Amino acid sequence: MRLTATLVKQTLDQLEEQNSFEDVYAIPEDNPTAARLTEVFGDHTFFVDRDGLHIVEALETQDSDRGPVGKVVKLARWKDKECTTLAPQKPVATDVIVLLGNPQQDDDEKQS
Repeated sequence: MRLTATLVKQTLDQLEEQNSFEDVYAIPEDNPTAARLTEVFGDHTFFVDRDGLHIVEALETQDSDRGPVGKVVKLARWKDKECTTLAPQKPVATDVIVLLGNPQQDDDEKQS
């Protein structure tokens, strides 16, 4: 799923709180790498860290108090210690769940 700018920031904040994510950042949509990743993996917001390439997939269930949630899925790992080349892998759902905010807030942002 592609995330709004607000949800990207919110997701990054949540990922940075996780011990399993180190030096995580979102690949900007205007980056040529994002276009190539979209060709390979579909229309998503891509997150990269020291472990590899990740996306967020919305879950059908949601927390009634906090709104929609998503699960972080790992799509590729680094081939080298310098983190210069990614190797696609079978998607692996992690145990990391992120809050995707208030759906009304997202609608408001799209209209801005």
